[in-house]
Amino acid sequence: MQAYRLLLLSGLHQLRKFTVDDHLVSIENLCFDYGGKPVLRGIDMHIPKGRVVAIMGGSGCGKTTLLRLIGGQLRPTSGQVKVAGEEVSALGLAELYALRRRMGMLFQFGALFTDLSVFDNVAFPLREHTDLPESMIRDLVLMKLQAVGLRGARDLMPSALSGGMARRVALARAVALDPALILYDEPFTGLDPISLGVIGHLIRRLNDALGATSIMVTHDVHESMQMVDYIYFISAGTIVAEGTPDEIRASRDPFVDQFVQAKADGPVPYHFPAPNIAADFGLTMDTGALA
Repeated sequence: MQAYRLLLLSGLHQLRKFTVDDHLVSIENLCFDYGGKPVLRGIDMHIPKGRVVAIMGGSGCGKTTLLRLIGGQLRPTSGQVKVAGEEVSALGLAELYALRRRMGMLFQFGALFTDLSVFDNVAFPLREHTDLPESMIRDLVLMKLQAVGLRGARDLMPSALSGGMARRVALARAVALDPALILYDEPFTGLDPISLGVIGHLIRRLNDALGATSIMVTHDVHESMQMVDYIYFISAGTIVAEGTPDEIRASRDPFVDQFVQAKADGPVPYHFPAPNIAADFGLTMDTGALA
């Protein structure tokens, strides 16, 4: 336990160095193109340390691309992405890997290693990025699994887990190194209501316990409203609305209203642009009922 206390003190020291700025993540005038096609246009975000922030928007609007830019998997076409004052796209390979070691990532559907046990999945980042003895790794892994309620599942293989259990194991792995920044890509996808509530509770609780900052891409409006501090809405590659959950609930913005209320039609149209239906079917009669 003395060795673990020293590890915690070391981690807190690194965390203080990592969060010297009030805004852990700063994104300014960010633009990104895929093959000349604009995906993100003029994105500005400033995410303070210690917060849980949700990024919402329709499928294909650029949410996951934004996470990849923060993690350095992609480089901006223009603009800046800074994490703890460091411009991510300007970092060399060694510096980028060092930055990533201070980040955690929960992938959509968990992305567990199928040939490793629950224990070994959570131990993987500790073995990969530290020189800790196996005895300490064992204690740390069991502590993380205890935090997500799955210490008793340590010897199971991923194929023996339910979807909610697999997501919790992936969450334990994401926080194994006590990261200062945790990224979540659709953490609630495919979960039943109980598992969804459990994951939402764990994201909030672990973020606060670690003193971390969390950025969560999600479509789940109801669950997110209960546990995040701030929300950004993206549409057509731009931020169209932002605010606290209370401000979002009170918003009269047409896009926000359509998204939060799950309305079929609005600023995001139900119909994909198409020729006049009468012309397609060779009709001359009134086609209002077909629209």
